[in-house]
Amino acid sequence: MLGQLNHSEMEELLRSSLVGRVGCHANGRTYVVPVAFVYEEGSIIGHSAQGLKMQMMRENPHVCFEVDAMQDLGNWRSVIAWGKFEELHGAEADRAMAALLARLLPLAATSETSHPPKDLTHQNRAQLGELPAIVYRIRLDQMSGRFERR
Repeated sequence: MLGQLNHSEMEELLRSSLVGRVGCHANGRTYVVPVAFVYEEGSIIGHSAQGLKMQMMRENPHVCFEVDAMQDLGNWRSVIAWGKFEELHGAEADRAMAALLARLLPLAATSETSHPPKDLTHQNRAQLGELPAIVYRIRLDQMSGRFERR
């Protein structure tokens, strides 16, 4: 059975997912890239170093975001959302980064190490002058969700 997810089902999929894909477009070029994120209050919260994704989202802040959960080819859910990118600064960036780290760090520890992966600690490295930290929000204004169940 194919169907559409309702609003609460779309939000549940966004809240429960760790990785989604941001699609951005600028200067006649489209770029889709996976990102770790947290969903809160109708927005995607993410972090990044300087690069093509940040350059393109600054040039054109209207982006697309996709997340999916797939058990097999006959059992899956997917959400595609559209929204506007904005960089966060100061206390707002600190709060957003804390929410992101609270979601991701418990999943980073393994039996081999108690240290989180270096990508999750880039905010701390940035404060030490090693890497420019960019914390951002995508305020979602439209969503579409689909599923298949067999």
